Amino acid sequence: MTYSASENRYESMRYNHCGKSGLQLPTISFGLWHNFGHDFNEKTSRAICRRAFDMGITHFDLANNYGPPPGSAESFFGRMLKTDFAPYRDEMVISTKAGYLMWPGPYGEWGSRKSLLSSLDQSLKRMGLEYVDIFYSHRYDPKTPLEETMGALDSAVRQGKALYVGLSSYNSKRTREAVAILKELGTPCLIHQPSYSMLNRWVETDGLLDTLEDLGIGMISFSPLAQGLLTNKYLKGIPEGSRASQGKSIREGHLSGENIKRIQGLNDIAAERGQTLAQMAIAWVLKDHRVTTALIGASSVAQLEDSYGALSKPAFTKEELKAIDVFAQDGGINIWSLSSTS
Repeated sequence: MTYSASENRYESMRYNHCGKSGLQLPTISFGLWHNFGHDFNEKTSRAICRRAFDMGITHFDLANNYGPPPGSAESFFGRMLKTDFAPYRDEMVISTKAGYLMWPGPYGEWGSRKSLLSSLDQSLKRMGLEYVDIFYSHRYDPKTPLEETMGALDSAVRQGKALYVGLSSYNSKRTREAVAILKELGTPCLIHQPSYSMLNRWVETDGLLDTLEDLGIGMISFSPLAQGLLTNKYLKGIPEGSRASQGKSIREGHLSGENIKRIQGLNDIAAERGQTLAQMAIAWVLKDHRVTTALIGASSVAQLEDSYGALSKPAFTKEELKAIDVFAQDGGINIWSLSSTS
């Protein structure tokens, strides 16, 4: 069937300015990290993306290595843009990233100018785009001068291949250094994308949240559901077909007895609030005014709609926050810690 977007798509979503920029992002953004590669049913993937846009989710987040195999999520989204979203391109914010392994040899990953700009060209080709709205350095590269990495981002904008640039998983110290370089080059940093959830609070202890507010940069929190741990999925073991069963972004230690107790405690609080655990987890991330948008994923339309339900009850009482803090402790799940602390 030919897709026609809902006429009511902007009635319920709230949009926030990204830092001190003029760009507004939806409170909930959608990421294609999982479930949009060759290992997933494309009909379902298409239905999820359609429903997301119909709900006012205008920001779609990708990276060169999303799949599997790497590149396949961008190829899928390129087909979506051609067959479904072409009339709505200017209503969308489309982002991609480079920094993780994509092809063999010394230029297939990390943060060199060669790697980043070559990767961006490949991403644009896969998606059939002339430009992306946001291009990210996906991780800090300790072996490449930061001036070179930021210079590549600046070049992407000056070449007309990106409208804005961002950072992902940089710690507070490296963020300040990178932002200063970009400012001097004349291409300000728009946004930072770190992992952040009730079981992964490194952005608080590192001071990154304060840094972003000080610099006037927006923040998009990825994995607010802690790679799926902050759902009811793992309360009774490891279900077939889950990330844990497939050995994806959840490792054996993530489902420790301590983490399961934390998840169960948080689930009880969510039930008292009249929410699912996933809804409370997303609302909890968004309670901080420094968080512009929460980046979610989904393996079904039903899961997407459940996550969207977080917007119906965004406020917390002091008592609820105090109760949550008993269980919302670091669970050793930050698989990006090396890139965020280098």
